[in-house]
Amino acid sequence: MQVTGKVVVVTGGANGIGKALCEAFHKAGAAKVVVADMDAANARAVAAMVDGAAFKCDVAQEKDVSHVIEETERQFGPIALFCSNAGIGGGFDPMSVNAGGASDEPWQRSWAIHVMAHVYAARHLIPRMKARGGGYFLNTISAAGLLSQVGSPAYSTTKHAAVGFAENLAISHKADNIRVSILCPQGVDTNMLRSIPKGPQSGDGDLTPEQVAKDVLAGLEQETFLILPHPQVLGYMRKKTENYDRWIGGMAKIQAKMREEFGK
Repeated sequence: MQVTGKVVVVTGGANGIGKALCEAFHKAGAAKVVVADMDAANARAVAAMVDGAAFKCDVAQEKDVSHVIEETERQFGPIALFCSNAGIGGGFDPMSVNAGGASDEPWQRSWAIHVMAHVYAARHLIPRMKARGGGYFLNTISAAGLLSQVGSPAYSTTKHAAVGFAENLAISHKADNIRVSILCPQGVDTNMLRSIPKGPQSGDGDLTPEQVAKDVLAGLEQETFLILPHPQVLGYMRKKTENYDRWIGGMAKIQAKMREEFGK
């Protein structure tokens, strides 16, 4: 897919990877880049930089996602690419005292943002895309959806679910000419990475959001399902599936090291 001349929506577009995606799509010649984010002020600032438009949007709310889709198509035309990029880093506990956590709140919030936001986008865009002969979804997930995230069961679980939904989305609508890519980086130098405890996601080649955006453009051009800005993740995936027990043991050692460091 080429974004030149296309209408593109980016949720979580006010900062980090989302902001870099908006800038990259604009430079690549997108007809209009729509920046959707709860941070309305920064969304407007990014939109001004890319000659785009901004909407305040909580992707955990179906009505907000529906509103962005409806208004974007009414004002600017058919959405060719919807980037479901918003995410949170909550629920991290380096000690992992109890994988079930102490309350439902981090689970519910992570589920709403990391899974249902993708579902809402598909629910409201699939009929439109089918009617006009195709479209494209880019879902920002994480390498944690392919591997795991030591210290955050809620993050890992919902990111795995996001991968599962994206697979089904791609399978169900390939015949409708609707394409899907998932973006699964490890550490990216963003506010979210800086806000969580250091772990295996840090120090394995942290990338800039701008580099990730370049990888996204290349992946979209090739229409590849899995976009891996950190190519080493593919090797980790292979090791995981080759010997699950050995992989669990290795991850448990990382967990033990984190407990030791944070317990000092």
